[in-house]
Amino acid sequence: MIGMHAIVIREPGDAEVLEWTDVPDPAVQPGEVLIEVAASAVNRADVMQRLGLYPPPEGAPPYPGLEVSGRVAEVGPDVTGLKAGDEVCALLAGGGYAERVTVPATQVLPVPRGVDVVDAAGLPEVACTVWSNVFMLGGLSAGETLLVHGGGSGIGTMAIQVAKARGARVVCTVGSAEKAARCRELGADLVVNYREEDFVESGPYDVILDLMGAKYLARNVEALATGGRLMVIGLQGGARAELDLGKMLRKRALVHATSLRSRPLEEKAQIVAAVHEHLWPLLASGEVRPVIDQRVPMADAARAHRLLEESGHVGKILLTV
Repeated sequence: MIGMHAIVIREPGDAEVLEWTDVPDPAVQPGEVLIEVAASAVNRADVMQRLGLYPPPEGAPPYPGLEVSGRVAEVGPDVTGLKAGDEVCALLAGGGYAERVTVPATQVLPVPRGVDVVDAAGLPEVACTVWSNVFMLGGLSAGETLLVHGGGSGIGTMAIQVAKARGARVVCTVGSAEKAARCRELGADLVVNYREEDFVESGPYDVILDLMGAKYLARNVEALATGGRLMVIGLQGGARAELDLGKMLRKRALVHATSLRSRPLEEKAQIVAAVHEHLWPLLASGEVRPVIDQRVPMADAARAHRLLEESGHVGKILLTV
């Protein structure tokens, strides 16, 4: 076994437990491709996994990393439409912090025209999260208003751009003037600094994309328009809160909580196919672009995790091989 390097979590803990070390090479199974990794990206889920709070799904590699970009090194049996040498990016259940990774071919996307292969590492997770929640489940349509919490995050910067490109009005929350300026550049119609203002007052909103969970639940419901849809994709503000069903009933509102990582392969394949069909043309045309805060060598993943946890970044923090 030749072996490769990957980031191993020695034990649950702070960023220093991340170690770039020798591990066995992955073997391609039927229906999979092996990707020679150019870059991965840091997501909140990676930090949760590092802390021991979010174990990878069964069968996934133990290393963190939910997305990569790079080149196809090998194609397994039963794979069509991909060949060695293709520049791709991919949505993973784990294992992206490594020199090589295997992934079901149905979760692989071509690097969009005009996008650098390294920058493409910052696309799969946010593109699939935004498209599946805001459009497939949330049904945001042209002329409606979207509220994005955490407008400066990787998901926020993608949601703002895609919603604008599809004709929606976009409001986002941020915690600093610098992030507010960046979100306006990306197309946000209104930016609310949550340290100084209450987002409820700028409503109502047809769709809300929320990563806070419990902390914002009551105010999110308050801020929904009649027929509004609240899409909860994170629990940074806790997992338990009271839900005013009377208010929900009067508004005919929907609360939908969802995660991407643990979904069955068929569902991930449907989402990836929809992203390729609807969102990739927006990247190819330049209407939407990956927003990259900085690139950090993968061996220095601990520093990248600290940067994410400080929350000063705008867009994605990439890990380069």
